[in-house]
Amino acid sequence: MPPLIREAMPEDAARIGAIARAAYAKYVPRIGRELPPMVADFPAEVAAGHVVVIARAGAVDGYMIAWPEADAYFIDNIAIDPARQGEGLGRQLMDHAVREAKRRRLPAIRLYTNAAMTENLSMYAHMGFVETHRAIEKGFNRVYLRWTLPGGEK
Repeated sequence: MPPLIREAMPEDAARIGAIARAAYAKYVPRIGRELPPMVADFPAEVAAGHVVVIARAGAVDGYMIAWPEADAYFIDNIAIDPARQGEGLGRQLMDHAVREAKRRRLPAIRLYTNAAMTENLSMYAHMGFVETHRAIEKGFNRVYLRWTLPGGEK
């Protein structure tokens, strides 16, 4: 049975939080403290309609927090349960973001990652994201990236 991407429901919030803590735990020693997704207010994000989950047989394996902005579809956070990483679930969530951007006639996807998360920088570059700027925010060294979708901007 293929994974299903659906809007998150209030009862998913605890599982989403557990995935965030597990997925980001490996970065804590590198960055020196818990990352914002590890302590996010997931019930509020779910209530705002910003969260989709990817699930198989009813079990939530990952999530994405995202919303449309004026000139791009913004991905605030995306994470997969470490036990399910490497199965293409994150790519399926990214493909969902592309479909949402196109559906909303937005030309690009925008996101950020921590500069210390070098694996992410490499992965996003491989996907076609380009760095737009860096900023220190709340003590985190963030790298902002943008992926202009094919046919997105002339």
